[in-house]
Amino acid sequence: LDRAFPRSPRGALKVARTVAAVVALLCFAVSRAPGACTALAAAEAAFTALFLLLYLLRLDKQLPWLCWPLADFFNSVVAALFLLIVCLFAVIVQTNHGTVAGGVIGLVLLVLCVVDAVLLFKKISFNRPRGSGTPAK
Repeated sequence: LDRAFPRSPRGALKVARTVAAVVALLCFAVSRAPGACTALAAAEAAFTALFLLLYLLRLDKQLPWLCWPLADFFNSVVAALFLLIVCLFAVIVQTNHGTVAGGVIGLVLLVLCVVDAVLLFKKISFNRPRGSGTPAK
């Protein structure tokens, strides 16, 4: 168990993304928002929680056959694109206060996804050996 991960910037960001996704899910579910809003918030909460669990249990080190930061990066980018569309729709249509609140929280989640994608992009090593901060000779 990696106890230092939740206190790191990436760990705190994952926790914040998970909490924001769960709060958006609750807002959409209580307000009986369209199914796309609720489904997207549920999927984002589940995927972010799975990546958080993956890093907490250090499973990314035990399963090296997949570049986990790259998979996490693609998750962040795709989630940001879907959140942009669905949450803007939820805020613009304004069916009720719960949907608007879920849309606003979803837009905050969108910002967190973009920040996470930027941090992950800086971590990914394309032409370097993994785990090395120095260029290959």
